[in-house]
Amino acid sequence: MSNKEKNKQKEVETKPVIDMLAEAEDDESVESATEARNFWGWRKITFTTIAVIGALFHLYVLNYHPIDPWLFRAAHLLFGSILGFMLFPGWKKASSKIHVIDWVLILASIGVFVYVFINLKQLLFRFGVLPTTMDFIVALVGVLLVLELTRRTSGWTLPILASIFILYAFIGPYLPSILNHSGYTIDRFTTYIYGLDGIFGVTLDVSSKYILLFIIFGSFLQMSGVGRYFIDFSFSLAGGMRGGPAKVAVISSGLMGMMNGTSAGNAVATGSLTIPLMKRVGYNARFAAATEATASAGGQIMIPIMGAGAFLMAEITGIRYSEIVIAATIPALLYFLSVYLMVDFEAVKKGMKGIARKDLPSFKEILRKAYLFLPIVLLITLLLQGFSVIMSGTYSIFACLIVSLFSKETRMGLKKILGALELGMKNTIQLLAVCACAGIIVGVIALTGVGLRFSSMLLSVAGNSELLALLFAMFIAIILGMGMPTTAAYAVAASVVAPGLINLGIEPLFAHMFVFYYAVMSAITPPVALAAYAAAGIAGTDPMKTGVEAFRLGIAAFIVPFMFMYSPQLLMVGSILEISIAVITASIGIYLLAACVQGWFAGRKTSVVTRVLLLVAALLSIDAGLQTDLIALVIVAVAVGIQIFLSKKDNLNTVSA
Repeated sequence: MSNKEKNKQKEVETKPVIDMLAEAEDDESVESATEARNFWGWRKITFTTIAVIGALFHLYVLNYHPIDPWLFRAAHLLFGSILGFMLFPGWKKASSKIHVIDWVLILASIGVFVYVFINLKQLLFRFGVLPTTMDFIVALVGVLLVLELTRRTSGWTLPILASIFILYAFIGPYLPSILNHSGYTIDRFTTYIYGLDGIFGVTLDVSSKYILLFIIFGSFLQMSGVGRYFIDFSFSLAGGMRGGPAKVAVISSGLMGMMNGTSAGNAVATGSLTIPLMKRVGYNARFAAATEATASAGGQIMIPIMGAGAFLMAEITGIRYSEIVIAATIPALLYFLSVYLMVDFEAVKKGMKGIARKDLPSFKEILRKAYLFLPIVLLITLLLQGFSVIMSGTYSIFACLIVSLFSKETRMGLKKILGALELGMKNTIQLLAVCACAGIIVGVIALTGVGLRFSSMLLSVAGNSELLALLFAMFIAIILGMGMPTTAAYAVAASVVAPGLINLGIEPLFAHMFVFYYAVMSAITPPVALAAYAAAGIAGTDPMKTGVEAFRLGIAAFIVPFMFMYSPQLLMVGSILEISIAVITASIGIYLLAACVQGWFAGRKTSVVTRVLLLVAALLSIDAGLQTDLIALVIVAVAVGIQIFLSKKDNLNTVSA
């Protein structure tokens, strides 16, 4: 570490939190694995102009002047491609200037869009059925552009996976058994994939309508200072508790992450502040990074936006958005309860204290600015009252603009409004790209019917045990999601895994919620834990070890989907009494599992026997049945007895010594 870095670290360790919050940068845009260019001069002006026009175009079309779905999604992809090829260099050593290859790709993107625009009516009938040679060339160029844009913004993982699926479409006739299919000509396949059943299908539809809208909303929150208020609120609420900064990370990552759309981006945005503070109060670098990663992943399941996952689930299943949000409430709270307990047990074990109240934002001042929560409150109210997602999101953007005017510190002028529109489009690029690329995979699954074959395989596994089938589905969902942002991970898993679960007789909402949960968990599951890797970069610790630590911290959350599969009351199914009992037993189960993992229970470290007992009791809490709850209660009583006995034994040994 250089002297400059040491001085910077020392400054972080001694500076009051309130000063660090005041100096936090407004622009915490999502950075992908590939570093974005820093623009100057005319390139900055050009990028800003295109981004602002793109944001206004989307808001106008969504609210006032709907156009053909294919054309709108094509325009959405065009804006993302132009901005993406301008912003993200094609190779690591590329200069800050826009290379000639980037201009070629931009012109190719424009050419493909113009072809679709001019021939739209004919293409609706020709693509994927009887394409012309020119149709094939345009579609092929379009597919390659999507793969390249995704590689630049998100790395190699998703493009490689999409390429494997493309290869499968051609080698299927030569594969055995469940993977065999009749095969397709290259022109029919390419035009099918570049149509409404592939790239321009449901994933890009959600990106163009919902993801972009709520990322713009998040940008307005950020540029107005309302987003900063969320972090201030979190510090004022939890900063003074034992291990306070870790608990702040849990709360703030939940609040900000639901609008972020990517676990890794959320880890970078909030972790740059919370990780140094966690290290200051005594957490080691690895644990601090893992905590931020686990909390950031949880932001993707936090209601009401769920990182846009709720909207994608609504589009795929046809279930009303409000039903999805209501069902997701208890599992989301259980997830954050598990992470909170993990960091609390760690703080107890190490005897940590919180940050001094004088170094934290004034709680009185925080309450005085509580009106800044109004945009979120308005959003939740409108959505739950049945207003459209687009109308609710748009009104919330205007609400954010209005509440910012109440204070000079948060007031948004024209410059900040344009900055928020630009930031919204900039932060959409990565998710837009992965949604388009995920559309390739979804299209191949639909075209080849491999999803239905997987369902048959899952049915055969379930013939022996439903639990075994669920475990199998869990592993597949996590593996498919590794290395991908949540939206793409869920889209792929929903196409492959969810139909199989539904064929087992599981309700569609339960099946998709199960799959969605593990698509989120893939961000903290080694060997490709994107959120953990992003947080490790900030903490300066080993990425793989951080991934393992994040997995350990999130282990309690891995049983939550099994809890609601065996206790449907956790998805708000049943009477108030049944739901209340299920929540209480599930919370106890989460507590017991966290105590087992952290090795701390009833005021002292646990023995191996106590850990085993806690694990068994936690697993019994999965089922909401009275019998299993009573057995778990007896086991917990035995564990408490063992801990009391060990404490007395330690006291006797101390007295004897």
